[in-house]
Amino acid sequence: MQFDDIIDRRGTHSMKWDMMEEKYGVPASDGIPMWVADMDFRPPACVDAAIDRMKDCGVYGYFGDDAAYRRAIAWWMSNRHGWSVAPDWIFSTNGLVNGTALCIDTWSASGDGVVLFTPVYHAFARVIEAAGRTVVECEMPIVDGQYTLDFDAWDAQMTGAEKMLILCSPHNPGGRVWTRNELEGVAAFARRHDLILVSDEIHHDLVMPGHTHIPMTLIDGIADRLVMMTASTKTFNIAGAHIGNVIIPDPALRAAFTTTMMAQGVSPNSFGMFMAEAAYSPDGAAWVDNLVPYLDGNRQLFDAAVNAIPGLASMPLQSTYLAWVDFAGTGMTAEEFTRRVEQGARIAVNHGPTFGKGGDSFLRFNIATPRSRVEEAVARLADAFADLQ
Repeated sequence: MQFDDIIDRRGTHSMKWDMMEEKYGVPASDGIPMWVADMDFRPPACVDAAIDRMKDCGVYGYFGDDAAYRRAIAWWMSNRHGWSVAPDWIFSTNGLVNGTALCIDTWSASGDGVVLFTPVYHAFARVIEAAGRTVVECEMPIVDGQYTLDFDAWDAQMTGAEKMLILCSPHNPGGRVWTRNELEGVAAFARRHDLILVSDEIHHDLVMPGHTHIPMTLIDGIADRLVMMTASTKTFNIAGAHIGNVIIPDPALRAAFTTTMMAQGVSPNSFGMFMAEAAYSPDGAAWVDNLVPYLDGNRQLFDAAVNAIPGLASMPLQSTYLAWVDFAGTGMTAEEFTRRVEQGARIAVNHGPTFGKGGDSFLRFNIATPRSRVEEAVARLADAFADLQ
């Protein structure tokens, strides 16, 4: 199987591989990088073929006539998610962190509050703070080992200074696939507090068997304040293309975002456009249908091994390839358990506190790598915490 292939990414300007020693002190020679959220897999052949066609032409000019690109996005959303997207709803941004920043610029002002359900993807808070806005952290409680939404508690937190809510759906780092009832609760919360709702659904294609992602746009009564964000980059492992979709059904919201795009001079990179158009195809769909069961196999292997170590608990993963492991049961300080993982097991991981309130006892592990490497990682973890067993 192609996902078992070991690809040496060292020395390729890979952030995940070439920066782990500098950032985490994990040696490049034999360290296992499980931090940056890209996969160690080649993309589908249709993506490589698109790049080959560009190379054969040999001229790398400006991209124009994006009608086929828009049609490919609309086809994907309809066929994979039951969502009808009009081509003129789609804006192309330089990835979804850029898309998030553009949304913040469009619908908030300096000092305004932006609500996050934490712990959550760390780039959100970074962009909010850099823009001079205030991060409003609504900490999610854990019930039966999974994150839940506590709207009663969060209603009490709101002051009226909040202008936007950024939802991560499916959730990163907890891997939750939100239910229809939960999404209806999010919509009601946004309406109660007059918030623009930005729904980042970048992991929507990577859902484990037995779970179904519901696009926020399919929830009633939210269209007039909803901004959808999707991308091909996580699904097909083309994150370096920095291509994302901000999809806005409401005309008034769309007009406001158009103004921001023009003011910021945002335009797409042609490599990303060609790759995304090729990926959003029947060939790309077949590749994803093979990828997800492989990721699920990695999940089962990782969870079984981690949960067998006393004091460690891997949150049940319903989506994404990012395992969220709680070390609270060890009784160790964050400094101690992180040292054991990074220096003892020689695994580079994301630190829980960077995801906001509720992340202090956690580390995030990227399991989108050949299974033999996952096996090696969990063996190292068992050795690093052998004294607990």
